[in-house]
Amino acid sequence: MPALRIFDDRQRELIFLRPPQRIVSLVPSDTLNVAALGALPRLVGRTRYCDAPESIPVVGGTKDVEVEAVARLSPDLILANQEENSRQHLESLAQLGLPVLVSFPKTVAEGLSHLARLAKVLDADVRELLRQGYAAVREAEEAARRNRALRAFVPIWMEPLMTVNAQTFVSDALRLGGAGNVFGDRQRLYPLAADQGQAVPRPVGTRDTRYPRVSMDEVRERAPEIVLLPDEPHPFSEADASIFRSALPSGVKIVRCGGRDFSWYGAQSASGVPRLRALIDSLR
Repeated sequence: MPALRIFDDRQRELIFLRPPQRIVSLVPSDTLNVAALGALPRLVGRTRYCDAPESIPVVGGTKDVEVEAVARLSPDLILANQEENSRQHLESLAQLGLPVLVSFPKTVAEGLSHLARLAKVLDADVRELLRQGYAAVREAEEAARRNRALRAFVPIWMEPLMTVNAQTFVSDALRLGGAGNVFGDRQRLYPLAADQGQAVPRPVGTRDTRYPRVSMDEVRERAPEIVLLPDEPHPFSEADASIFRSALPSGVKIVRCGGRDFSWYGAQSASGVPRLRALIDSLR
């Protein structure tokens, strides 16, 4: 094929003279995407959190990538994510002259666009999968216009209690599922005491404000109708669910659920959005 020029989500240009044959995925979502595109035989490295055959070498986790181990695999494509991987590791890989494609989708639709871009790079046929994904988004948008959104709280960590605002993939997936994020307008403040209303906030600078740390009192004030406790990134337990049941009014429905449909972008969304809709509809 002729030289392919693409831009990743950091607006860095990558040039491919041929479809990559040695892929290292540093993101579980992208490992699934590679498999969905029929390119799993090209995967030569992955994180310990990825669903992949045990025969594929592990190069650390998403936050503790072993740069030298990745380099030894001589990849012609490294899949990374601005949010899930550390900047230090990605810069070290780029300095070695390795091709790093950094994604950063903040909506389900952007995740599907990334899947289409990856299919182009790999010269893979993604038409049917994209058709399913965009159909799921379209149907969810239409349902959202017909139905009242349930007020929902989705924490992502327990100690300290953390959640997401509207500028996140999790919140967009929740919206498509038929619920409204009660903390959609909440910005993260610094330091922790300020985020929990116990101190004066300091200047934020360039730090990420999309993941506020909240108190249980603030959760009560936001009056959610449902609380969804995903099993990742924090594995919320039944003991955690009991804490919420004790702290919130008895009418609030508290449900533990899978986390991948909330946070894995691309191929996961084709079936994940309908699952989220079914889950939230069951709580109406």
